[in-house]
Amino acid sequence: MIFATPRRRYTPRARANDRRPLTTFHPLSVVGQRLLCYNGAMSKPLPTAVQSQHILDFISHSAAQTIRVGQRLGELMRQGDLVVLLGDFGAGKTHLIKGIAQGLGSTDLVNSPSFVLINEYRAGPRHAHMPIFHADLYRIEDPDELASIGIEESWSGIGVCLIEWADQAGDWLPTERLAIHLQHLSETKRVLRFVPYGARYQALLAEFKKTAVA
Repeated sequence: MIFATPRRRYTPRARANDRRPLTTFHPLSVVGQRLLCYNGAMSKPLPTAVQSQHILDFISHSAAQTIRVGQRLGELMRQGDLVVLLGDFGAGKTHLIKGIAQGLGSTDLVNSPSFVLINEYRAGPRHAHMPIFHADLYRIEDPDELASIGIEESWSGIGVCLIEWADQAGDWLPTERLAIHLQHLSETKRVLRFVPYGARYQALLAEFKKTAVA
């Protein structure tokens, strides 16, 4: 597997005691069933809701808020979880992963591993210092290339796996996962859609919603 050496201390960090509600949640009819316009061009539509009772949409108003969203999610994650992120350049995928790593207690510097494909970080003691695998598949041209980088090891259950540009993986992805679609709404605002595949991720998303609005 191709890994980068982790570097310590990412700053700034979301405040650990910041328990304000993250944002206002929006029903699918408000956000998900229309095309969004950003800088004069139509953005890609969010995926059609098949199981809308399990899907969560909301709007982040800043990069800092996107990090807070990730932090709340990371606090609830456990060994074996797989989160895949999909969205255009600048949609906030890496900011969300920075927050997830913070929520897992990692003090490593989180950057998009565009050239090494997979970075490995370490969670904090509350999460037993388990590995956090952060993959970026943007440069993958053929899903069969994934065999050469050993990506299956990253979701084998020894830690948490977070994948940017996961659509490049084709049919390689496990059927059970949490997909997060990010879309531009304005220069600073982003729509985040959480789509759980499998009972574990439905439960994770339900718990996340409780903590996010508390």
